[in-house]
Amino acid sequence: MSRALLACALIVVSTSAFAGSFAGTTGGATSAGSSASSGSSSGKDKIVLQAREDAAGFVASDGRIRGVRLEAALRHLRQTRPDAQAASDLQLAQAILAL
Repeated sequence: MSRALLACALIVVSTSAFAGSFAGTTGGATSAGSSASSGSSSGKDKIVLQAREDAAGFVASDGRIRGVRLEAALRHLRQTRPDAQAASDLQLAQAILAL
């Protein structure tokens, strides 16, 4: 179990620069995160923030582990952010982790 957590942490650290760059260029996940942290009453922004743990598992497992919260966040991002529609699941998961 601790090996899996260590691997996840290493992957998150090594991909955070890419994920931050992606989030900054798309504006999708970044605006969702900033409006949620600024006290937005919309439950939609919480969907993305609550998917961070699932996103970490997805990235660490190279896409083999897909949690329900991540699936909901991916659907939400693609429905509300046109620029997220062209992004892969992995790119969006990395962007969620960068929030």
